[in-house]
Amino acid sequence: MVISIMNTPSQKNQEKVFTGDKKADRSWLIDMENRFVAKTIWLVPGWLQTYHLTLMTALWSAGIIYAGYMAQMNIRWLWLSSLFIFLQYVTDLYDGKVGKHRNTGLVKWGYYMDHFLDYVFMCSFVVSYFYLVPDYHLIYLFGLVAVFGGFMINAFLSFSATNEFRIEFFGVGPTNARAGFIAINTYVILISRHVVSLLPYLFVLVALALILVVYRTQKKIWKIDMAAKGR
Repeated sequence: MVISIMNTPSQKNQEKVFTGDKKADRSWLIDMENRFVAKTIWLVPGWLQTYHLTLMTALWSAGIIYAGYMAQMNIRWLWLSSLFIFLQYVTDLYDGKVGKHRNTGLVKWGYYMDHFLDYVFMCSFVVSYFYLVPDYHLIYLFGLVAVFGGFMINAFLSFSATNEFRIEFFGVGPTNARAGFIAINTYVILISRHVVSLLPYLFVLVALALILVVYRTQKKIWKIDMAAKGR
């Protein structure tokens, strides 16, 4: 007697191909970055593995907070903060590519740790300004942490619903955000610490962008549901 066993929904989900390592990134910098990494990946020494590069974000994040603390005494310490931001960009640029190039196999671990540490890195920059911002503006820093976190939550929830992982919105991705952080540091060092007066406007702008991203994302997922219902 032959028994036919139908796949349960849980079995089907297990068979679903994981695509978290394939970002649907449409940032205008992505092609240039990919070409640069392809030509220079051989420069990464053999002892430096993909997981080393990923975990270095924790080190850079701690350095950013330390630089912010020291900037209370001398604002030029923010140059060190900018250096750590650049170093995080470099290690984040190469970590996944090194893993694929060497077939390390840490695809899901890389997805989990890389993006968790991205959140830590983002928080570290905001925390570094807690030492420099007047108390009456701290609420906007907390608000920025919440809004930036909202972008990340949107990316992960959208990925679970569409199997398409996007961390870029309106052509702006992590690289642009890092460049913005460095620009803020440079402005504060060279021109004026009164840039903090712009925090309320920055918070409102970023919050409105998040609302628009969530609206577009839910609309896309709604269409997917309706298409599935039609079938």
